[in-house]
Formats: sequence, structure tokens, C-alpha cells
Amino acid sequence: MHQHEHAQAPASEPAGDEAFWDGRYSESTRIWSGKPNALLVREASDQAPGRALDLGCGEGADAVWLARRGWHVTGTDISKVALGRAAEHAAEAGVGDRVDLQRHDFAESFPEGEFDLVSACFLHNYGDFPRARILRTATGAVAPGGVLLVVGHAGGPSWNPDAHSEIGFPTPEEVLRQLELPEGAWEVLVTGEHVQALTDPDGRPGTRTDNVLKVRRLA
Repeated sequence: MHQHEHAQAPASEPAGDEAFWDGRYSESTRIWSGKPNALLVREASDQAPGRALDLGCGEGADAVWLARRGWHVTGTDISKVALGRAAEHAAEAGVGDRVDLQRHDFAESFPEGEFDLVSACFLHNYGDFPRARILRTATGAVAPGGVLLVVGHAGGPSWNPDAHSEIGFPTPEEVLRQLELPEGAWEVLVTGEHVQALTDPDGRPGTRTDNVLKVRRLA
């Protein structure tokens, strides 16, 4: 779910109902920009490649970016249509052997294993989506010394600040509290906001602010 370097679409597809997202992806041959999430690029560029879990991989831009850097990536999404696109993207990029794609509705199932990087980008609440519980589950998938990266919108874009206000956009501090991390077992590496330049639907310059939380599990 992601890819919002420019703004033909939101930064990432939030997880939600399978039929909704299959329909959303079926509307177009590509609904995201095809570029990796800028905050993932910023926060993961210095991390040594290992095993990564991409929660809500969408059409695969983040997974392919990581795989090109030597990561072995498990990419997960609720939409079979999205996963098909991601498989094509990985094959075209020559990294299909390093990208394992799995369908999961995170409210019901979660990938097995431990990962050096767990990336949850734009995994927003739609309907009854239990985001906080899912992110707590994600902490259990982080290997000792590994990192959990949570990126989310801080609100609507500059041209429509009240967009999707029904979702609720928690601050990084609120997300940290929701994770309920055991004291002394994790290190907070990054907590803050990132203002991204975007183009509005009429082609004019705009911005959108995203929140980022990055925590490392201690050995």
C-alpha cells in the first residue's frame, strides 16, 4: 500500500474489505505512483539488508525497492488484484525470487516469522479495521535488533484538510502508546512529522503531512 511521491492517489492503500480493494485496483491498471514511499526510503536506506515484512504492499513499489537493495521481502495485502500487480512489478524488476507475496486480512491472519524490518505504511483505520491491535501484533514479528516503521497521514492534504476525518489520524506519540511496548525492550529511534510536497487534483502545488514512528527491538 503505498507509493505517493506524487499525488494522483493517496500515499498508500489502507487495508480494508477485500471486495472494496479488489474493486479499487480493478478501476485502473495502476492506482499508485509506482515509486517507493519516501519515508521508507529515508528510514531504511542505512539499514543492512535482511528479512523485511511489508504490511499492505499494494502494487509492490516498496517491496521491489527493498528487494533491489538485497532484502528478502514478504509482501502482504488483502487484495488479490494488488498482489498480482506486485508480482508483475517484482518480475519486471528482476527481483521476483526475493519477494514472497501473501494474501492476509490482518484482522484475521498475520504472516509467520521474524523480520529485521517490519514496515507498516499508511495502514489506516477504515470501518472496523483494528489498526492498533494489528500494529501490536506486528511488534511480535520484529526480530531482536530489528526495526518497526509505522508511517501514517497526520490529516488531509492542504487542499482538503478535513478529508477522511472519520478515520482518525493518530500522532506518533499516540501510536507509540498503542503499541504497549515492554519497558526496556525497545528503543525509540524516530518520532515526528514529515511534510511532503504534492500536486493537487487540479495540478497546483500542495502539501501533506505524514507521521513517522521508528522503533528498534533490543536483543
